[in-house]
Amino acid sequence: MIIFAIVTTIIGFMVAIQFKTTKEPVVRDTRDILQLRQDLRIEKERQQQLNQEIEKQLSLLNQLTEQDNVEDVMIDALNDLKKNAGLTTVSGEGIILEIKPMYSDYNFVPQTVPPHLLRFLINELNIYNATDIVVGNQRIISTSAIRDVNGVTHINARRIPNIPLEIKVLATDAEKLHHEMIVSQSVEYFAIENLTLTSTPINFTTLPGYDQPIRVRYLEPIKEES
Repeated sequence: MIIFAIVTTIIGFMVAIQFKTTKEPVVRDTRDILQLRQDLRIEKERQQQLNQEIEKQLSLLNQLTEQDNVEDVMIDALNDLKKNAGLTTVSGEGIILEIKPMYSDYNFVPQTVPPHLLRFLINELNIYNATDIVVGNQRIISTSAIRDVNGVTHINARRIPNIPLEIKVLATDAEKLHHEMIVSQSVEYFAIENLTLTSTPINFTTLPGYDQPIRVRYLEPIKEES
């Protein structure tokens, strides 16, 4: 009986291992060479941005430790943070994206851009190194919410204009961003919804800052020990 129990236990353990291996097959990477190269390029650009941010913070630290007038350095750092957060008006070169109905003779002509299309478009713009984005008259920041409210798209809890809709984008290389958007997947996804997405490069444009209060939660100031 003891031998039978041991053999049965071993057989059950082997069957369990085989069942687990069959149930959880090894997931293989099915990306082709072009997709791998594109992902590698994106990761290299992200690494470069991180290195630049590290150098920027080290430079700020050196200024704080070496200069006597620390208040001016902190004010400059605060203004820089407000600019990066999208709270200030910014200007520069970029592109203008215009969204219009593709065919007006259809029974259904969209009146507003669906939220999922705007999210996908903004994600693509960020991947292609867009620095600042305004949809209609709403500045996009890291906490901007894009929602559907009774069939109407809202950004930052405010209604955006109906179609035709204009999106202004700033970038360090506007021409490159323009060519990226011409062949982007967003153009295909917008066409499925009977919408056209066109890009026009522009040498100079001005974007308004985010004009609503930002709620900071889950953060508390550190109290110095007496």
